[in-house]
Amino acid sequence: MSYGWWGKILRIDLSEGKITQEEVSEKIYEKFIGGAGIGAKIIYEELNQNLSPFSSENKVILATGPWQGTKLPGDAKWSAMSKSPLTNTYGESAGTAGFGINLKRAGYDALVIQGKAEKLSYIYINNDEVEIKEAQFLRNKDSLETFQILKRGLNNPKVSIAAIGPAGEKLVRFACIVIDEHSFAGRCGIGAVLGSKNIKAIAVYGNKRPSVSSPDKVEELAREQRKKIRNFASENGFTEHGTPAAVLSAAQTANLPVQYWREDSWDKAEKISAPNYTRVLKVKPRACLYCPVACHRQIEIDHPKKYALKGAGPQYESLSFLGSNCLIDDVKAIAKANDICNRLGMDTISAGACAGFAMECFEKGWISKKDTGGLSIRWGKGDDLIQLLEKIGKREDIGDLLAEGTTRAAREIGQGAEKIVAQVRGLDIPAWDPRSFFATAINYATGTIGACHERGMCPSIELGLLFPEIGIKEAPKFFDPSGKVDICIKSQNLSAFFNSLVICNYMVDGGGMSLTEILECFRAVTGRDWPINKLMEVGERVYNLLLPGRTSQAQHQHPDPQLQIQLLPASFPQGFFLYREGLPSLFQAQPFPHLLYFFQQEEVLKSASPLS
Repeated sequence: MSYGWWGKILRIDLSEGKITQEEVSEKIYEKFIGGAGIGAKIIYEELNQNLSPFSSENKVILATGPWQGTKLPGDAKWSAMSKSPLTNTYGESAGTAGFGINLKRAGYDALVIQGKAEKLSYIYINNDEVEIKEAQFLRNKDSLETFQILKRGLNNPKVSIAAIGPAGEKLVRFACIVIDEHSFAGRCGIGAVLGSKNIKAIAVYGNKRPSVSSPDKVEELAREQRKKIRNFASENGFTEHGTPAAVLSAAQTANLPVQYWREDSWDKAEKISAPNYTRVLKVKPRACLYCPVACHRQIEIDHPKKYALKGAGPQYESLSFLGSNCLIDDVKAIAKANDICNRLGMDTISAGACAGFAMECFEKGWISKKDTGGLSIRWGKGDDLIQLLEKIGKREDIGDLLAEGTTRAAREIGQGAEKIVAQVRGLDIPAWDPRSFFATAINYATGTIGACHERGMCPSIELGLLFPEIGIKEAPKFFDPSGKVDICIKSQNLSAFFNSLVICNYMVDGGGMSLTEILECFRAVTGRDWPINKLMEVGERVYNLLLPGRTSQAQHQHPDPQLQIQLLPASFPQGFFLYREGLPSLFQAQPFPHLLYFFQQEEVLKSASPLS
C-alpha cells in the first residue's frame, strides 16, 4: 500500500467530453514523488516538441504530492505545468490557498486537462463526482467575480476555485491562475493555456483523508511544526510584515529592479517597503489552509477613491515590478495596479516587466501616443501604469502587442528594443538581480523554465539561508564567484524536490523548518526511510528530465538561450552578462557548462561541477 499517495490521476479530455481515472505505479512515485516531478514526467512523455502551446494537444497538469492533505505546515502548495505560451517551452508555476488540499482530499494526486471544450466551461470536482459544465455566464468576468459567482452557485463554503480572468480568455501570454481570490500561479502563462481550452475555472472539494504510514506521528509533527514555525515567523516579523519587508533590504544590496534594470539603487524604496506598507495599506496577514506563517497580505484602501480597494495586497515581486521597476513610489497606486493584474489574471512580474519596458521605449521614442491610443507611458506615473495594465489585459492598442510578452514585443518594435529586454528564453527576470547574486545568475541562465527564483533557491542562500545537511553551512560572499556553481546545483535540485513534495518554501525560508525536520515528516507520511541524499537524487532526476536539449519531447530549443540584462554604467562587479550556447552538444556530457563571462574584467572563469 502507498502511504501519502492515492495512486490515482484524474484525466479530463475536453474535446471528447471524457473523464477517466488512471492508476499510477508506486515505482513512479519513488522516482518523482509527485507535484512538479509527476508533471514533468507527463509532459516529457506525452507532449510533442513542435506543438503550439495554444493547440488542443497541449496539456495542463495540476499536481499534488505526499505533503498535501496531511495538515503539515506548507501543505497548501501545489504545482501547475504546461507548455508555456510565453517561452514556447516547458512552463511551471505553483499556487496555494485551498485548491491542492481539496484536490488531494477528493482522491486524486493530479489532474490532467487536455483537448478543448466547444464552449466556455468550468470543471467541478466534488470527490468522485466530476463534471464539465457550461460557463458562458462567466465570460469576461474578472477572476474575483468568477470566484464569487461560482462560490454562491455551488453552495459549498469549503469549495476551492482556480480561475482565469479576461487576460486568460484573451490569451495574454503571461495570464495566470487565480486561486480563492488571494493566491496566484503566476509564471509562464498557464492561465492562457486554460483560456485556449475554453476553461474558465476549476472548482474542487474533497473530504477524504489520504492514508499515511504513522497517523499519530504525522499529527504530532504537524502540531509541533506549526507551533514552532508560527513562533519563528512571529518573532522575526515575517507574519506581521510579510515579503514587502524585503523591498528595503533588496535596495540596500543592489538587488532591486529599478527603472527596468537601468539602475541598481533607489532612494525611495522605504516608501513602498514594510513597515510603511503595513501601516498605509492597513494590512492584515492572511493564511492558506493550515499555514502558520500567513504571508499573504489582506489590505484596505479608502482614499483616494480612484485607488480604493479591499483584497489581496502586493507581495515583494509585485511591489518591485509595479513599483521601483517603474519608478513609482506611491504604495496605494502600486496596490491598485496589483489589484488590476489580479482581477484581469496576469502575472505581476511579466506585466510589470512589460510596463517598465514600454516606459523605456516611450522615453526613447520607439513607441508614441499613436501606438498607445493617446496614453502617455511615463516613469513614476501610477495612473499611466494602471491604464497600461488594463490595455494589456484587454489587448487594446499597445496592450495587444505587450500581451505577447517583452521578447516578442521587442522584436516587433525593433530599433534596438531587443537589446534592453531582461529575460531568459523569453521569461522575464524576477526581482532578484543576477548582477548582484552570482549563483542566481547561473540559476537563471540554466533553469528549466527560464529565469525563476522559485526553481532554485539561490537568492535566499546568497542572503544567508543555510542547509548544513547538504553542505551549505555558511553564507557565501557577495560578488565572489567561489563556490557559486555548487550552490546553484544544490539549490536547483533542492527546489525540484520541494516542488515535487510539494511544500511551501516559506516554511523553510521565513519559518525556520530544517531539511532534517522535513525528512522526519516525509518518513512519517510515506513510511519510506530515505536519507536526505535520496531526496536530493529525486530533485536531480526531475531537474535533469526538463533540461533544455535533454527533454526529447516537450522542450523547444530556443535559439541562443541566454541571460540578458542591461549592463550598469558602473565598474565590476555590478554589471555582467552570462550566457550559454550550443545546447545539443553541451548537454550530452554534463547538465550545463558553467561559464561566467565578466566582460568588465575581461576574464573568463570556468568551472565544471558535474552531477553524479
